[in-house]
Amino acid sequence: MLELRPNCELCDKDLPPGADARICTFECTFCADCGDQALKRVCPNCGGGLEKRPVRPATLLEKYPPSTKRIVKEKGRPA
Repeated sequence: MLELRPNCELCDKDLPPGADARICTFECTFCADCGDQALKRVCPNCGGGLEKRPVRPATLLEKYPPSTKRIVKEKGRPA
């Protein structure tokens, strides 16, 4: 189950469950602007591709809530 992380790891922009976001296979999460423009659709953490994050149907958000843990890495890279 996707965590649906609440923010962009690069710019810390809020990303509610329905937001246009990009993720890699490890669920590193970025807003569309950072993922597409700044990172050129390549995850700075693992080197994998960034793809559009799927949207969880609103009817399932209560049963499967998004994560509340915020992750922000300096320049989008691990410490």
